[in-house]
Amino acid sequence: MAAIWTVLLLLLGTLSTPTTANLEGDALFAFRRGLKDPQHVLQSWDPTLVNPCTWFHVTCDKDNRVTRLDLGNAKLSGKLVSELGKLKHLQYLELYRNKLVGVIPKELGGLKSLLSLDLYHNNLTGSIPSSLSKLTNIRFLRLNSNRLTGRIPRQLTKLPNLKNLDVSNNDLCGTIPTSGSFYKFTEKSFENNSRLQGPELMGSVSYDIGFCN
Repeated sequence: MAAIWTVLLLLLGTLSTPTTANLEGDALFAFRRGLKDPQHVLQSWDPTLVNPCTWFHVTCDKDNRVTRLDLGNAKLSGKLVSELGKLKHLQYLELYRNKLVGVIPKELGGLKSLLSLDLYHNNLTGSIPSSLSKLTNIRFLRLNSNRLTGRIPRQLTKLPNLKNLDVSNNDLCGTIPTSGSFYKFTEKSFENNSRLQGPELMGSVSYDIGFCN
């Protein structure tokens, strides 16, 4: 009898433990709840399903872990949410050319598997989170054509695999870091930030110098 109870308790424990897929589905649906979707591109996002791997625009690996979110140019409006930081196996976050507003959540720095973060051509405001410096695998970081303000976090220069950076067409201020991975980026990565100074734009200046409210 004791053995039967032990088996039942183990089964109940297994059923009550949320799987990775459930947690990721919850995170994505938290994002979905705050969006306006005039083209109904998220119509398949049904939170009652076991996992989100059958949802359109979501890609999973063989273990049903979300690895890609493709929602570029989808006419979505709304805000990014901190829950997106729970997608621990996400490699591509493609949300470009939408009408997203608000800040970039610092929790996105927890996406340790991320290779590409594309948030360009939205209406995002606030500063670039220094937590993005934790994205040690990232290769493409494109935040251009938003309304971002503040300094470029110096910590981003420590990203070892960063191949492409674009923060142009914002309202960034201060100076452009040029150490670490930033040494290879040209003026094009930073252009059209009227309060931004740096070696690529205005000659050699100290990082801490430069007008920045």
